[in-house]
Amino acid sequence: MMRAVVIVLDSFGLGAARDAEDFGDLGADTFGHIIEAADAGRANSNNRAGPLMLPNFRKLGLFAAYDDYHQKSPAPGLYSGLYGVAQEKSKGKDTPSGHWEMAGVPVLFDWGYFPKTTPCFPTDLTDALIERGQLPGILGNCHASGTEIIASLADEHMKTGKPIVYTSADSVFQIAAHEETFGLNRLYELCDIARELVDPLGIGRVIARPFLGENGVFTRTANRRDLAVPPPEATLLEQMSAAGHQVISIGKIGDIFAHRGTGEIVKAAGNMALMDATFEALDRAGEGSLVFTNLVDFDQSFGHRRDIAGYAQALEEFDARLPALMAKLSDGDLVILTADHGCDPTWPGTDHTREVVPIIGFGPGIEGASIGERETFADIGQSIAAHLSLPSLKYGKSFLN
Repeated sequence: MMRAVVIVLDSFGLGAARDAEDFGDLGADTFGHIIEAADAGRANSNNRAGPLMLPNFRKLGLFAAYDDYHQKSPAPGLYSGLYGVAQEKSKGKDTPSGHWEMAGVPVLFDWGYFPKTTPCFPTDLTDALIERGQLPGILGNCHASGTEIIASLADEHMKTGKPIVYTSADSVFQIAAHEETFGLNRLYELCDIARELVDPLGIGRVIARPFLGENGVFTRTANRRDLAVPPPEATLLEQMSAAGHQVISIGKIGDIFAHRGTGEIVKAAGNMALMDATFEALDRAGEGSLVFTNLVDFDQSFGHRRDIAGYAQALEEFDARLPALMAKLSDGDLVILTADHGCDPTWPGTDHTREVVPIIGFGPGIEGASIGERETFADIGQSIAAHLSLPSLKYGKSFLN
């Protein structure tokens, strides 16, 4: 069967992109700095210790791709995967930009952003949100880490009924609220209002950030919802769906693409549950299908939280699932492992970092080889189109022979 699987290790960058200085990220290196921290004993926790152990990734060529990009001599050996890195053509370093570009549509326009001031949102925006949402007011109104602002304002939110509203370096408007005292459906309805209000500002996403807890102990739940603007052109997913090809979107893929061409939507909480869902999807994916998975924990649970040990452990857990993934493949299947941006857990602040991303391709009958440094993430979409005998996309070059 000719099928394609794309698994996005959300935020797994392999080093500063050529234009990283323009984003204040010169020197960022998600993978390299995790390796260094693990070697130095700074990635130890109750659940892991010692150097980073990724034997399956190493066989596929991940370390060789990293060494090539950083002009180091890769360890000698034969690799079983296609391996390389890709520069980002899109102007942003956020989630929609990276995903849309790998699906063949780079973001060549400027997103809207909110200034790093307090308050950071325009008064007419917050006034309209309060009026239309029938709110007693809002809390936050600043740039913040989601976990930190919830920890500091959740008690007040629960007492007053005022939602917590904040942003980041991304083009995003985020609303956090308690699932029980505020109500999950009410939060979703408020985000629908916010989506309409921020459209004229060119904001990429409105994100519902529900949480639970009490007495100063709070945890974000898996009921997050992203309301993204639709891609500016038809992506690979839309073209596949229009042509009758099966698309199975796992994790937040449906939200990222504004449900344009995303086919069957499968939700799950946590990287390992998302991998289970990917395995299950392969059991029902037919000829010419695409299974598209986002593993969000690398980004939201470890990258943004600057949790080096957690990130290292998550990589090792994912690596341990690769043999089972390989066993699921049929002749003609192609798997691509990649990322959408960086989020270096050793970097100052809590924002994404502008980095190259890995491209690791494998499947039955695919011979290992370097595919070098690609000029755009769109080479992923173009390669999938070639693999599935679909019409060529507007952007990108296939790395398949």
